[in-house]
Amino acid sequence: MRMAGLAGVRDERRTMLDLISIGECMVEFHCDGPMARAKSFQRAFGGDTLNLLVAAARLGRRCGYVTRVGDDPFGPGLLDGWRAEKIDVSHAPMVTGFNGIYFISLLEGGEREFIYYRAGSAASTLGPDDLDPDFIASARIVHCSGITQALSPSCRAAVRRAFEIAREAGVMTSFDPNLRVKLWPVEQAREALEEVLPLVDVILPGAPQETGALIGVEEPEQAASYFHERGVKTVVIKMGGKGCLVSDGAAMRRIPAHRSPAVVDTTGAGDAFNGGFLAGLCMGYDPMSAAGIGAAVAGLKVRGRGAVASLPRVEQVRKYVPWLGEGARE
Repeated sequence: MRMAGLAGVRDERRTMLDLISIGECMVEFHCDGPMARAKSFQRAFGGDTLNLLVAAARLGRRCGYVTRVGDDPFGPGLLDGWRAEKIDVSHAPMVTGFNGIYFISLLEGGEREFIYYRAGSAASTLGPDDLDPDFIASARIVHCSGITQALSPSCRAAVRRAFEIAREAGVMTSFDPNLRVKLWPVEQAREALEEVLPLVDVILPGAPQETGALIGVEEPEQAASYFHERGVKTVVIKMGGKGCLVSDGAAMRRIPAHRSPAVVDTTGAGDAFNGGFLAGLCMGYDPMSAAGIGAAVAGLKVRGRGAVASLPRVEQVRKYVPWLGEGARE
């Protein structure tokens, strides 16, 4: 259940954070029913790379965010919200610009409507020069996503540089392709994936649609083998309600999804899994056990509304993963 280390020999005295992610968090406005008829919206925030940090932080992990925050009226509220989750925002400066916004509504049958306004946002101006090598080297794991790459050419360059810095410092790298065809063409997403794969230690794609589009392989076991052949050490293929396939190169196992009695909102469920899984690795658990933590976090998250508000805390997760935290490295 436990594993000896994360990414080779590390100077543990240098480690201050468990998990750092790089990307964009947007202002969220959500409503029930069709947006065209909505009379009011509730404000929150969300974004794949921030959602997983909150999931990990609520399990007691020390997390940091690398982004840029627009100095519009929403900026201070975003930073206050992240600080309230005990996320280190020392590398999330407020700059001239605006913050991305998305609207989401829940429809009958669990369907959702999304509208995004993010092109040219402050976060999209992030570039390699904004990265602090010492900050990245202070973490156990650095996580980026395909969404971060898709925001702009400078963000794409920042993801690659962050992974280069992490690799040089002996920090584990984690990547979720998180393909969004509304952000960029599949061909560009494939190219961006290829440029970072040699630097990725953990990959967290979805199947069959995402792996099919990006690598031409829909079958999870074959997709895992593909990524191992490209040098990725740990592969987690997420399959929604069918659970996930976890492979560390020596063993390959399917982990069932956590069954929720009532699914209210699946927004950010994959991010919730990622946060629980990476938190488990930071605690020293092996990938199979960490995936069990991720499954529980995702299963609990879908019981409530919103990408962040419904993320469970450690006490809730421990009801379904009673060994969580036992002997964990702090």
